[in-house]
Amino acid sequence: MSESAFNLSRRMAGLRPSTIREILKVTAQPEVISFAGGLPAPELFPVAEVKAASDLVLTNNGAAALQYSESEGYRPLREWIATEVGLRGFKASADDILVTNGSQQGLDLMGKLFLNPGDVVLTENPTYLAAIQAFQTFEAKFVPVPTDTDGLIPEALPELIRLHKPKFLYTIPNFQNPTGLTLSAPRRAALARIAAEHGLTILEDDPYGKLRYRGVEIPPVKHWDTAGRVIYASTFSKTIAPGLRIGWMVLPASLFHPTLILKQASDLHTSSFDQRVAHIFLTQNNQTIHLEKIRRAYGERYEILDATLRTEMPAGFTWTKPEGGMFLWVTGPEKLDAMELLQRAIVQKVAFVPGRDFFPADAGKNYFRLNYSNSTPERIREGVRRLAALCR
Repeated sequence: MSESAFNLSRRMAGLRPSTIREILKVTAQPEVISFAGGLPAPELFPVAEVKAASDLVLTNNGAAALQYSESEGYRPLREWIATEVGLRGFKASADDILVTNGSQQGLDLMGKLFLNPGDVVLTENPTYLAAIQAFQTFEAKFVPVPTDTDGLIPEALPELIRLHKPKFLYTIPNFQNPTGLTLSAPRRAALARIAAEHGLTILEDDPYGKLRYRGVEIPPVKHWDTAGRVIYASTFSKTIAPGLRIGWMVLPASLFHPTLILKQASDLHTSSFDQRVAHIFLTQNNQTIHLEKIRRAYGERYEILDATLRTEMPAGFTWTKPEGGMFLWVTGPEKLDAMELLQRAIVQKVAFVPGRDFFPADAGKNYFRLNYSNSTPERIREGVRRLAALCR
């Protein structure tokens, strides 16, 4: 039966499918060189270590691991996370931490918690397209914050807050998706100060912060949050494996219980087994060595991508210089239509994500995002050669 045969909710009218998820159907073909999905490198997944952790969990606590569990998350894992955020630059206790079913569930929960139809969300410009998709579900309106090579511009916020009375600002300060840019330390401090002065809630999304391979580590915006206005979210998808589907949020005390109620209504709890496996993996293995292996590989792949772009791409194309993460952002000539370029690229067995869907408003025709974490050096070089030939 067709959709028209059912009486769907009003919110479905404004939703659009994820371009990335549609492109991934094409890139599943092994002959396609893909710069499209934000996929970690599967050859770097700690398969043996996760298997060993799984065996330990099943041997020592099998029945508990396979049972229903508390909605807040597995207590020892939350305690490990509390220690980890202390190393990142701010204090939290296990009681402040809610384990989510991937960081994407955190976005959904924040939409449910804050947004009524027509409410405004401030975002970077461009921003993570799955966040746009998550907040669109609640019929939000998006107002972009002016952005440059140092990230969003805090000085623009007071006027936007006055005009639009936003429910929150969504930001990715570290190696932003899609641009790869990093918000500078002075701007992070300014952002926290403005949030305190104007009562602005900030949703700080940090999936990539542990993937730095150049430059100096910068504390999260939450480090400067003296007024409790920042909700901090992160994930193990990029540092262990996305198949575990474990994300987490550090919530102000007044928001923890309402968010927990929404979590209970959504899925009862995140997988008990996966949480215990993650905890064993984190406590039984040297995380410094594990992360350094990932950083070294991604840093090498970025350097190869950047060098090949410089050699192969025609005049008129520029791109960002990320210090970590998984993406860089290409700006083409104004006449470029990245959607049309993608169609021709797929014929040549190479794929990327056009920039259009990363903009809250209708824009981005001449931009596209390249992922480099999920390709070998050889495929990166060949993929850029094919793409550059089309751009010429």
